[in-house]
Amino acid sequence: MQTATTVKSRIEATLRENLLPERLDVIDESHHHAGHQPDITGTGETHMRVRIVSQKFTGMSRLDRHRTVNALLKPELDAGLHALAVEASAPGEPTRW
Repeated sequence: MQTATTVKSRIEATLRENLLPERLDVIDESHHHAGHQPDITGTGETHMRVRIVSQKFTGMSRLDRHRTVNALLKPELDAGLHALAVEASAPGEPTRW
């Protein structure tokens, strides 16, 4: 597997490998948060939104889905990812996106 070089690409690779999603969108929303804190300028990869549909979420509560994604992405959060929004669904469930 090729080494991912950006936060976004590492998130995509981790989720694809572990959750085998039918649909996955990782959106960098960092620019929306410039100035919210002195060290957040909007130029880095600090705020991400994950939209994912995976068979692995079937039968899981919304909370358990979020916990699953957060556990997989813990290295990114520990390395400085400031915020992670998660929209997780199982196949056949309605999404807002």
